[in-house]
Amino acid sequence: MSNFTTTVTEFLLMGFSDSHELQIIYSLLFFLIYLSGLMGNLLIVIIITIDRRLQTPMYFFLRNLSIVDACFISVTVPKAFINSLVNNRAISVTGCAAQIFLVLFLSYIEFTLLTVMARDRYVAICHPLFYSMIMSPSVCVQMTLICLFTGLLYAAFHTGYTFRLSFCQSNVIHQFFCDIPSLLKISWSETFSNAISFLCSVLVVGISCFAFITASYICIFSTVLKFPVKEDQRKAFSTCVPHIIVVALFLISGYIVYLQPSSNSGSLRDMILSIFYSIVPPFLNPIIYSLRNKQIKEAARTVIKRKLFIE
Repeated sequence: MSNFTTTVTEFLLMGFSDSHELQIIYSLLFFLIYLSGLMGNLLIVIIITIDRRLQTPMYFFLRNLSIVDACFISVTVPKAFINSLVNNRAISVTGCAAQIFLVLFLSYIEFTLLTVMARDRYVAICHPLFYSMIMSPSVCVQMTLICLFTGLLYAAFHTGYTFRLSFCQSNVIHQFFCDIPSLLKISWSETFSNAISFLCSVLVVGISCFAFITASYICIFSTVLKFPVKEDQRKAFSTCVPHIIVVALFLISGYIVYLQPSSNSGSLRDMILSIFYSIVPPFLNPIIYSLRNKQIKEAARTVIKRKLFIE
């Protein structure tokens, strides 16, 4: 009985494979994807910061989104990579709590920033004469701070509410990083209220943001279709397509991870879904925006030419 009542002081994360050799190979693959995503997001941050032509609300929010993506992909992958290399799956309770807090915080900020970016596109296309007044620099900063503050409250509540539970019987997390659903499965306490509060908050935030984004794009498309010149329609759509793709990618991956039933003992399927959610969106976002945005590509060429010229 003493073994069952001992308080857990650390958790054990799930590896990418039972074979240590395969685990290293998978870890190196994901780490290469992580480095690519990190460098892509940092490159967008640098380009937007340096190029004065990109000092607009649209690119202000895109730079913030890239910063969030760079942080988001850095919360889970490096820890899993290091654990695989040293063959040590342990993570402290404090480290687990910090990981959960940061994942929730950054996920919340990412989705709310995508929602704010939809409003930016709506104002730019539907109310262009009032764009500079409605989306002034101070307003952009205020909206970003609101996302940050509410994200802090959201993450702090769910992290604190989760770690009030008792973890005595098992400390094995069937995931390569700490997340709330995995912890609820191994808790010795009653977790019904935690599961309901977490599910409701995810649905409320998700549905509210999705409804706002959908309403914004309904207005945008109805306005764009009234443009008399086809070239103007094409330019307007080209600024919206990357954002729509990123929103869809984030929503689909989040839905698959948090709203689909998962196995109680962990599986390869759950691992792949979590990788899809935590690595793929931050990795693809800079690629999507770079490929579809001529201004970013031109600014990137300018920055590279300057670098080569200096050297």
